[in-house]
Amino acid sequence: AFNAKAREHNPNRLLQAYHQSAATLNLLRAFAQGGFADLNQVHKWNLSFVKNNAFGRKYEELASRITQALDFMKACGINPEHPSLRETEFYTSHEALVLHYEEQLCRQDSLSGDWYDCSAHMLWIGERTRGLDEAHIEFLRGVKNPVGVKIGPNATKADIMGICDKLNPHNISGRLNLIVRMGADTIKKNFPPLLESIHKEGREIVWSCDPMHGNTIKANSGYKTRVFDSVLDEVKSFFEIHKACGSYAGGVHLEMTGADVTECVGGSQAITEEGLACNYSTQCDPRLNATQAIEMAFLIADMIKIAKA
Repeated sequence: AFNAKAREHNPNRLLQAYHQSAATLNLLRAFAQGGFADLNQVHKWNLSFVKNNAFGRKYEELASRITQALDFMKACGINPEHPSLRETEFYTSHEALVLHYEEQLCRQDSLSGDWYDCSAHMLWIGERTRGLDEAHIEFLRGVKNPVGVKIGPNATKADIMGICDKLNPHNISGRLNLIVRMGADTIKKNFPPLLESIHKEGREIVWSCDPMHGNTIKANSGYKTRVFDSVLDEVKSFFEIHKACGSYAGGVHLEMTGADVTECVGGSQAITEEGLACNYSTQCDPRLNATQAIEMAFLIADMIKIAKA
């Protein structure tokens, strides 16, 4: 937690974090707009360590279909070098936890007069800091960014309505994202009545699912981890509950890395609790590795296809 004493003893830490973040964003911007995201290069994207499993092969099949479609466009005289095929948009989001830091990055729009927190496109408030009369709600209600709020298993209708009144009093579409994180078992029991009661109120809410934090466990070896099947189960329940209510599942919040880490158990790699020590490198929360992330993406896509059929 950030406090005055920490700031006194580490005056350059936040500046260092800011400069590293800015450099990272500049690199991402260069990749996103400089051709790295070009669909014509889809076979060259660096996925070397997922090619020797079923989901790696599934990705290669998808890439081949994309290439065939682009070749067909060329044959029809359509230019495949259109910016929409060569570039991609990306947006940033993080938890607005350290308010001293966020405050320094707020700027007023010279045309509209509105205030924006320029540290990210979307900011969110955690489950533990979403008190209606506490500082984080008060801070984010004053900026025009899209804002998110984590919703845990003990959230009530009164909590949700209070968040809506504070952060989206004018009921603007896209302003408020409620990120549900209840756990694979608890979401089945707690979320349906909560969603049904809120859905009747006509509030403009983007509902997202965070299946990571509610499924964090401690392995017998002492490692903090998550079970792949539990993560997937919560996502499935989230979509099913929305469909039954006549509502819409608006997104999924995952923690992942492109590194070949062993931090979450299960998946097609069948990482065991004993295998966590092989390459456990996180300094905070356990992440899906590249193979698990690709697998999760395909399984969610298949689930959506079935739901629409």
